[in-house]
Amino acid sequence: MKISNTKRGYFPLMTPSKVFSLFFLLLLSINGWAQHTISGVITDSKGKKLSAVEIFNKTAGTKQSSNTNGEFEFNFPNSGSFDFVFFKEGYSIVEQISITTGSHLTVALPKINKLSEVIIRKQNEKLFSVRKLKDIEGTSIFAGRKTEVVDISKLTANKATNNARQIFSQVVGLTINESNDGGLQLSIGGRGLNPNRTSNFNTRQNGYDISADVLGYPESYYATPTEALEEIQIVRGAAALQYGTQFGGLVNFKIKTPSQKPIEVTTRNTIGSYGLFTNFTSLSGTDKKFSYYTFYNYKKGNGFRPNSDFESKNFFANLNYQFNDKTSIHFDYTHFDYLAHQAGGLTDVMFKEDPTQSNRTRNWFAVNWNLFALNFKHHFDHNADFSLQLFGLDASRKALGYRSNRVSNPDTDGTVRDLIIGDFVNWGAEARYLKRYKIKNHTSAFLIGAKYYQSRNTGIQGPGSSSSDANFNLATTEFPSYQNQSDYAYPNLNVAIFGENMFKINGNLSITPGFRYEKIRTQSEGYYRRINEDLAGNIILDDTKEENIVKDRNFVLLGVGVSYKPVNKIEIYGNVTQNYRSVTFNDIRTASPSIAIDPNITDEKGYTSDIGVRGQISDKLTFDTSVYGLYYNDKIAEYLSKNPNGSGALVRYRSNVGTALTYGFETMFDWSLSKTFFQDNDNFIWNAFSNIAVTDSKYLKSNAPNIEGNKVEFVPFFNFKTGTSLGYKNFLSSIQFTYVSSQYTDANNSKTDLNDNTYGIFGQIPAYYVADLSTSYKWSHFKLEAGITNFTNNSYFTRRATGYPGPGIIPSDMRTFYTTLEYTF
Repeated sequence: MKISNTKRGYFPLMTPSKVFSLFFLLLLSINGWAQHTISGVITDSKGKKLSAVEIFNKTAGTKQSSNTNGEFEFNFPNSGSFDFVFFKEGYSIVEQISITTGSHLTVALPKINKLSEVIIRKQNEKLFSVRKLKDIEGTSIFAGRKTEVVDISKLTANKATNNARQIFSQVVGLTINESNDGGLQLSIGGRGLNPNRTSNFNTRQNGYDISADVLGYPESYYATPTEALEEIQIVRGAAALQYGTQFGGLVNFKIKTPSQKPIEVTTRNTIGSYGLFTNFTSLSGTDKKFSYYTFYNYKKGNGFRPNSDFESKNFFANLNYQFNDKTSIHFDYTHFDYLAHQAGGLTDVMFKEDPTQSNRTRNWFAVNWNLFALNFKHHFDHNADFSLQLFGLDASRKALGYRSNRVSNPDTDGTVRDLIIGDFVNWGAEARYLKRYKIKNHTSAFLIGAKYYQSRNTGIQGPGSSSSDANFNLATTEFPSYQNQSDYAYPNLNVAIFGENMFKINGNLSITPGFRYEKIRTQSEGYYRRINEDLAGNIILDDTKEENIVKDRNFVLLGVGVSYKPVNKIEIYGNVTQNYRSVTFNDIRTASPSIAIDPNITDEKGYTSDIGVRGQISDKLTFDTSVYGLYYNDKIAEYLSKNPNGSGALVRYRSNVGTALTYGFETMFDWSLSKTFFQDNDNFIWNAFSNIAVTDSKYLKSNAPNIEGNKVEFVPFFNFKTGTSLGYKNFLSSIQFTYVSSQYTDANNSKTDLNDNTYGIFGQIPAYYVADLSTSYKWSHFKLEAGITNFTNNSYFTRRATGYPGPGIIPSDMRTFYTTLEYTF
């Protein structure tokens, strides 16, 4: 190293231009220009200039790449000293500390001649410490938040089927609904939040919303394939101020950035148990100012139960143009469609007899998802950043099948099926402006932003055909006595303005207060039929009710985060933030024989808080230990009740049951055994991790019968994951163990009846453990991966579904094998 130092149908309520005009006026009014620079040129050890070298400014949290002449330049509003990291694939990482403004550097990167998988993993670990979410990241502030980042490059896991148990193994306290659909959907929760389709998180891809409707139906039917990901960013409930009001916080799937080569192709083919086959092929490259990353992902399989076959197709394109070192534009398009046969749920008796059985042959589920996003970014010379994200969704989901609440009753060929069709058309825009400034020579930051979101979604429920195939057409002609049960349009509007200011009090302490103003307008217009049956199934009432309900809300959420860094690489953090969740379509109008809904159901309110300490001890141990509280007012939950329609049938009744508190202790550590005991061996790596959540909960008050004093549902007292990964040269392996204690599934705290052979929807999720093994070996341009998931072949389940894909117990996968062959050129 050589260094020299010298000197679809929308209602036109508001246009995006009106929403963001304030920000453009603000930008035009700002003056002051940078007068201090750090520049340089990057070469290899022989003096050849290197382009596309990533240069991370660790102090300011910014990044650049060297140009075709190996040159770079950082501009600063004030003089000072900064730490830098230089990285290019195939070369050693170089770090430079305390470089002062006015310096011109010549940096030489030594080429790595024998680039093994272990050396790459060690390089990635160094980069991860730089890339992890910092106090200020682009146009976002994360100071004082509980943040977690999953670095996909560090995982030896079953990526082809998005095995969430392995992918999120080092994210504390998550509960996961597992299914056997090849990872087509992701369902994660935690802290007493229902995991179903990740609906209690604000779910994003590359920073934009991907759920069906952020307000009215925040369920995610699309899961970004793990093979395409660079990292997954998680910010707990304190993310409500910047990203949306959800209690769970933010989950952002960050897709890989384009290769710096002109063209790079990676193809991965996976085969596995029960007829699994997947292909993932990506094409990526950079040509001067233009770069791109695209992939196609195909999956099919039969599932470990009968009637569980599936097929999916997923295409993604990311196109980028860098106008100059300050301004860029980025376009994303995602297409995802799949068809899945659904085996239905089981009763407790059926699960005990044979968890692989199925008595539903005609149940189907289909999704078609189209996402669009355009992102404009600009960096101002006065140390400010602006971003404008435009995004849209055109999608549908269709569910078809026999859904008797008597789960043990077999499906009967030739009879009417239940059909639910949802169409989702929405668009939005989000603008952010972040300004860094100095207080007594310490960098503070001010963030202001706004979001406009508009949707007009529709939902219809009616009779489906008597056939056994995936016919998603309404069968009112085949069954003239059956009419549609409901037909609704949901025009929704959301305008939000948010702001935060990180005040850097001194070199160790920062305080970040913030606010979010929300205007939410939700509407449901259409009709539903109220059908009452007697115990014999005879219709005794059939009444159609027209509705046009409009709900307007205006409110402000407040929060504050505190960060104190007493020594280098150690941080004490804390935050408290108000949260809010609006009532959804699913909470109001979808009819199911297993569930009834309170007609007066309303929104949920509350707050979340974290206090913790995190950091690194030497370079050998990374840890994050915290306590948290989640206070939920007007919590929507379900409890056992007789159907209020007069039929006398037992159902789950969904309502605002009262006030709930969830609290707990969470800790995670990752220990580098190789750095502790084998420092002299560059070709050996060995890590161990432990992830523990101890959680308790209570319903503090409730007007519903027999609820007050109960535990909150979906809260296992003990949630434990541990594992180790080991590598030598080009061989990598990992083994992981998961244990989750029992949890209730309703506010009644219904106990499991092992003799229940009727419903399957009442009772606990029993405690379970599961273990997974994964390995990989790389040779030249090839990589071979193989593994066994649930290698102890345990029978367990993580969900009692009240609707699709049930109702009833949904068994998790038994032992499965997989092997993947990857080729990159």
